[in-house]
Formats: sequence, structure tokens, C-alpha cells
Amino acid sequence: MLATLVREPFHKPGWVYEEKYDGFRILAYKEGSSVHLYSRNAIDRTDRFYDVAAAISTLRPSTLLLDGEVSVFDREGVSRFQLLQNLGTGKSVFAVFDCLYKDGQDLRHRPLSERRVALEESLAANKSAAKTRNKPPKNKEPENRIIVPSSRLSSDGLEAYRLAIKRKFEGLVAKDLSSPYVEGRSSFWLKVKVHQEDEFVIGGFTEPSGSRSHFGALLLGAYDRGKLHFVGKVGTGFNQENLAMLFKKFRPLVRQQSPFVDPPRDRAVTFLSPKLVAQISYQEWTTDKKLRQPIFLGLRDDKSPQEVRMPEFAA
Repeated sequence: MLATLVREPFHKPGWVYEEKYDGFRILAYKEGSSVHLYSRNAIDRTDRFYDVAAAISTLRPSTLLLDGEVSVFDREGVSRFQLLQNLGTGKSVFAVFDCLYKDGQDLRHRPLSERRVALEESLAANKSAAKTRNKPPKNKEPENRIIVPSSRLSSDGLEAYRLAIKRKFEGLVAKDLSSPYVEGRSSFWLKVKVHQEDEFVIGGFTEPSGSRSHFGALLLGAYDRGKLHFVGKVGTGFNQENLAMLFKKFRPLVRQQSPFVDPPRDRAVTFLSPKLVAQISYQEWTTDKKLRQPIFLGLRDDKSPQEVRMPEFAA
């Protein structure tokens, strides 16, 4: 179930407002003591997030399907996608925001309010999660916790948005408590961004200059009606290690023709087949649909390039 982006914060009776995490979306399947973690595009993440899988295996329900986000938090208690690129920089935490199955019962058609109860009951077997349940969220890195329920910010949507700004979260997700769990993007879940961050397709790179090696900037794109549109270049956020890593991945993707329907006019450009997806932070979209002040955060292998689309805002 995916949230639809809205332009402005809002308040609606019967809705809840949760922290938006910046990590990997994960579905966690538990059957007896066996646990498997999968990304949205069915990549098995069990080995990568072994501590999370091990913690889920200790939960009381015999069968369980949890939906949530695996993140790494900085010292201020803010989840950062960049920290996931190197698991040695912090501990992975699984913030769970939905429960689809429990003890053989399919809960997807039950309202979110009931699924949340099932979620919290499932995590109650995890003593460290139980200690923090129903307490107001603090802007502090989770300690000695691997599985936690998603943080609810405030019962008032506008106040929740102010809290998200104060705590420097990526944004918030508003959810209709009466809604079922439906596959795909839905208006039952709405997201409001505080910090602009999205995925974009890498369609090429420019030549390096000065002391920079391998390449200068990445050419970024997003799909609209099946066509890849150029949305700008990103030349910051790199170190020598990821410059070399990216350049190695680029070599087999080099092509003569531009993948963009509206390619940039730069001469010293190498085009690539649109196979790689980058996580990008940026200030805003310009009026000509280009990114302002983009920063490279890392590669994503849990989303296909075809999923990267020009933003569409709900009314």
C-alpha cells in the first residue's frame, strides 16, 4: 500500500499522522521460527537485515506479515537513507506501521484501527518495543530496540506537521483509521513532505573537471506517460569511493542514443541505458520541471526505473 503525495498539511477527524521514515520498505513474513524479509520488488533482504529477522522470529504469533520501514537513525533520532548504504554506521531499526496477517487471519480488509491493535499485540512479545508503546515520540535515537511501532506525531494533522518540521523528519504520512489495506497507491494514505527527497533514473553523466575523477555530474530523469524526461544534473554528494563504484556500474550501460526525450545540450555527455535508480535530496522543483540544488544520497535497488515518475499531487 502506497501513500499519495499532497501539497499541503491538513487535519481530518478519524485520521492519524505518523513519522515518514527514510529507509527501505520491507514486508516481513514469519512462519513459526522462519522469517523472510522482502523489498517492494521482491528482493530478499533477510541476510542484509539479519538482526531484524532474528528479532521478528522471537515474536509470539505463529504466522505474521508485517509492513514497515528498515532505517538507520542519526544522533538526532532522524532516519537517514545515506546511513543504510553502510550498515557499519549504525543499527538497523524496523519501524512497523501495519499488520496484514496474524495467526492465520487475513487482516487486510479490517480497518487500520484494528490492524494497529494487532500490530501492537504482536510486538508486545518484544519487551523493548512494549516499553515504548503508546508513549509520545521523542527526538532521540532508538536505543536497544530493533522492532518498534511507527511513531504517531499528534492527533492534530497540522500540529503533526509542525512537529515533523521541528524534528527535521523527511515528512509525515496521514492515514484513514477506517481504511482497509489495499495494494498500490491509495488516497487512504497521504504523505506530506517537509524535506524533499525522491528517486530518479540515471540516464548519463558529464565529463569530470578539476580534481574530480570518473565523472562530473549525473543526468537525472523521471517518466511521464512512458517517456523519460530530463530533470537536471547532480554533482554533489559524492566521495571517491562512490565515484569509483558508480563508474564501474556505468560501463556496461553506455549507449550512443539519449534515453531522454528532451536531453540536455551539453556536449561532453555520456548516455546510459536507464537501469539505475538514485536517491536524491533537493530543495524544490523549478517552474520548468527541473530539480533545484540536488544532492546524491545513494543507489536504490528496491525500485525499478519504470516506477520513477514525475510527481503527481493529490488535490
